[in-house]
Amino acid sequence: MNENLQIRTYKKTGHIEIICGSMFSGKTEELIRRIRRAEIAKQRVKVFKPKIDNRYSEFSIVSHNERSFPSEIVDNAEEILEKSFDAEVIGIDEAQFFDNNLVEVCQQIADSGKRVIVAGLDQDYKAMPFEPMPQLLAIAEYITKTLAVCVICGAPANRTQRVTENPDRVLVGGENHYEARCRLHHIVKES
Repeated sequence: MNENLQIRTYKKTGHIEIICGSMFSGKTEELIRRIRRAEIAKQRVKVFKPKIDNRYSEFSIVSHNERSFPSEIVDNAEEILEKSFDAEVIGIDEAQFFDNNLVEVCQQIADSGKRVIVAGLDQDYKAMPFEPMPQLLAIAEYITKTLAVCVICGAPANRTQRVTENPDRVLVGGENHYEARCRLHHIVKES
């Protein structure tokens, strides 16, 4: 055997995957698909969602087309760190409802050798970057941007149009408050 032959071994490295896009673009559905595949691979999974997201189910993440997966409700990102110690794959839905501490939590989990899959809106209803997603996009190894269909013209839609009068940045809702729109048909109302 050649003594100059160097054999490299890598410790299991973790990583961060981001699924982002507008409302109705399939973010949660893609998160569920990836989590189910991890289960098929016999990996231990845990899924988390913020307490504020109570639209479809209290104890599951649910896509707009009613696919679901059991999840734990957390008040803040630090709880995810505490509750994910025994999982290999961690799913986080509705990341835009967490504060910027989610970035450090995801870093710590990935640094410990785990796979972190995060889904959330990358823009608010005014088409402005929606924290903490921009910071997560910057540190992620893998990024998937999903597109919806514009309800006006049928073009690919990457914007979320608020159709109710409410100036708050965060307004939890579905079709009762929002529509998917393309760049051309997205209208930002001055508040």
